[in-house]
Amino acid sequence: MSGNLLLKDIPSVDKLLGSEELEPVVDAHGHTRVRETIRELLDQIRSDLLDGNSSEVPSIQALSDEVSERITRKNHGTLTQVINLTGTVLHTNLGRAVLPGNALDAIATVAGANSNLEFDLASGKRGDRDTHIEALLAELTGAEAVTVVNNNAAAVLLSLNTLAAGKEVCISRGELVEIGGSFRIPEVMEKSNCRLREVGATNRTHLKDYRNAITDQTGLLLKVHTSNYEIRGFTQEVSYREVSELAGETGLPFMADLGSGTLVDLEQYGLEHEPTVQEVLAAGADIVTFSGDKLLGGPQAGIIAGKKVYVDAIKKNPLKRALRVDKMTITALTEVLKLYLEPETLAERLPTLRHLSRPAGDIETIARQVEPHLTKFFKDVASIDVVDTHSQIGSGALPLDQIPSFAIAITPVANSDAALQAISKAFRELPIPVIGRLSDGQMMLDCRTLDDPGEFIRQLEQLQQDHLALHPDH
Repeated sequence: MSGNLLLKDIPSVDKLLGSEELEPVVDAHGHTRVRETIRELLDQIRSDLLDGNSSEVPSIQALSDEVSERITRKNHGTLTQVINLTGTVLHTNLGRAVLPGNALDAIATVAGANSNLEFDLASGKRGDRDTHIEALLAELTGAEAVTVVNNNAAAVLLSLNTLAAGKEVCISRGELVEIGGSFRIPEVMEKSNCRLREVGATNRTHLKDYRNAITDQTGLLLKVHTSNYEIRGFTQEVSYREVSELAGETGLPFMADLGSGTLVDLEQYGLEHEPTVQEVLAAGADIVTFSGDKLLGGPQAGIIAGKKVYVDAIKKNPLKRALRVDKMTITALTEVLKLYLEPETLAERLPTLRHLSRPAGDIETIARQVEPHLTKFFKDVASIDVVDTHSQIGSGALPLDQIPSFAIAITPVANSDAALQAISKAFRELPIPVIGRLSDGQMMLDCRTLDDPGEFIRQLEQLQQDHLALHPDH
C-alpha cells in the first residue's frame, strides 16, 4: 500500500492523547508536553510514509511507547556523569576537578533556598558577595585582598583592562602561551585594550630586556607561568623577585598569571614543584591570577589575589559585574578552601590531590579487581591485560610530569580500528559512560581515577548484550 493511502490510518492527536495506553504518560508529564510530543511523532510518521521510508503505521501501543521514550530522552539532557579512565586527572573535556562531598552538600543547601549572597546580616544593608570568600583566600594566600570571577581567562582580562588599559604591557616572548581552546595571551591582552610589548627571545629573556622596554607608555609588567609547555636547553628566565624589584623601581604594577595555580607544594605528593600562589605573592607580585578548577581542585573560577589598592580598582571595573560568579560557585569554592586549613587530611578529602597522590600499588589492586570481570564480558572478542602506564595531571599543569600508574589494556582480536572504535563506543553507551584512551590499537582504562570499582563492575552487565557483535565473526 502506498504512503498516501496509509496516511488515513494515522490516528489523530486527540485520539492518541486520550488513549488508555498514554494515560500514565499524561499523568506524569501533563497534556501540554504529551500533546506536543505526539504532534512531533505523527509529523515524522507522515514524512516517512510519503518518502517511502516506512510501509506501515505503528499501533497505538507502539506510538504510546515512543511518545514516552521521547519525553524520557528529552528529560535526560545531554550533560551527564562519566567515569574518567583516560589517565588525565584534570581533563578539560571531562569537567576538570571533581568536587569533594562537603562542597556538594553545601551547594545543595544554598541552591535550594534564598541566601545572604549580597546582604549584610549585621547591618541589614546590601553586602558584597566577595566577603563570603575573601578573608579565607587572603588567609591561605597571604594576599591583602582577593576577588573572584568566572574563570582565569576572565581574571587576566579584567586585571589587564583595569590596570593597563590603553597602555603597553611588557611580557617575555617565551610566555606568550596559548591557554587552551585557541585562546592566546596576546588576544586576551588585545581584548583588554592593552598593547603587547614583547621582550627578550623565545628561549632567553633577561632583566635588562624588561628594563629597556619600559617607556612612558608602559602600564604593567606581566609574567605568565608557562604551565602547559616547557622549553629546555639554552634558556634563561627572569625570576618573579627580579621583575617585582624592577616594577618597584619604576612605579609600575607587576602581575603574574599562574594559570593552573596551587596552594600547596606538590613535591610533598611526589610531583614536580609548581610555583605556589603564596610564593609568587611573597616574591613581590602585586596581582596574581589563577584557576579554581585545576590544581586547586574546586569549581570553575578565576581568582585575583594581591595588593588591596589594585584589587579594589579591579572590583570597581564595570566588567567585574559581567564576569562575577554565582552563589553556587562561591559556596563550592569556600568549602574546597576550608579543606586547605587542615593540611593533614587534604589529600584524603580533596579528590584532585587524592587522585594525583594515589600510590601505584593501590591503582594496580583496583585494576586487578576489575580485570576478571572485563575478561568475562569480552571473552574471545578482546584480550584483557593489566599493564604499567603513566597518568598525567592535565589542564596544562606540569605537562612533562608523568605519574606511574596501572591500566587495563583491551586489545580487540580483530586488530582493526573499526573493532577498537566499536569497543570504545560500547563503553560510551553505558548508563554511566566510561571514557578511556585509545593508543596503539588498544583501549586503555587507567584506574588512577576509578573511585568506585563496584559501580564500574555492576554496569558491565550492560555490555553483555552487545559485546559479541564486536567479534569479527558475528
